[in-house]
Amino acid sequence: MIPSQVNFHKPNSLSEALDLLSGNQDAKLLAGGHSLIPLMKLRLNEPDSVISIGNLAELRGISDSDGSFKIGAGTTHSEIAMHQGLRQVLPVITQAAASIGDIQVRNFGTIGGSIAHADPAADWPGALLASGATLDLASQSGQRKVAASDFFQGFFSTALNGDEIITAIIIPKPPAGTRSGYLKFAQPASRFAIVGCAALVSGDPIAEIAVAFNGVSDTPFRDAGVEGALKGKTLSEEVIAKAASMAADGRDILSDHHASSAYRHHLARIYAKRTLNSLM
Repeated sequence: MIPSQVNFHKPNSLSEALDLLSGNQDAKLLAGGHSLIPLMKLRLNEPDSVISIGNLAELRGISDSDGSFKIGAGTTHSEIAMHQGLRQVLPVITQAAASIGDIQVRNFGTIGGSIAHADPAADWPGALLASGATLDLASQSGQRKVAASDFFQGFFSTALNGDEIITAIIIPKPPAGTRSGYLKFAQPASRFAIVGCAALVSGDPIAEIAVAFNGVSDTPFRDAGVEGALKGKTLSEEVIAKAASMAADGRDILSDHHASSAYRHHLARIYAKRTLNSLM
């Protein structure tokens, strides 16, 4: 299908984009377009205005300073997947980036666009929760920071206000020797996660542990049950199997034409086990 008629704006700076958005909070932001354009073509989303921010250099790039990585919201999935610093320190981030869609999607899609869209089957939420990321948001009235754990609030729902733009994602560097990874059971056509599991482990015995899921519920989440079963332990197949058997317990689990809630629950346990085993 063809999208309905729309007013198209291409600002030359973040400030100009914020001005346009402030004047029309019903407008939609366009970065890579891989979330918005399909919805517009199906007329599931019919904004009267689109503000293109994919060309803004201020939103692009990855920097490494002050004990953290800063990823511009307009940075593509491919740029993140190929970043050597992230690959060495936080493979959970580069693995999530490399698993998204196909090469066309990774080359044009952006981390900020994916996060703002907040599809529960997207790969970024689990990886960002596990790595303790914080999001930088900007509006005409100023800037604010929101933890990833507070940002994702439900099915396609976030803490992002109508006049705000995600400008960057800040990810703290974990202690030396930290192991991390991301694995998923993908829907074969779209490559979205039916279940995705991200994990980060520090110390032996484990001093810090984060296990997060996307695709399981309408909101990505850290799994306190699995984490509690692992903290203070040394990773082994037996310890991991016992902890993974608790994955997603007590959660409202999605059920759709791709997978029933029972099957998703089963996959959550399987992928918790596989992800953690990859970190031994």
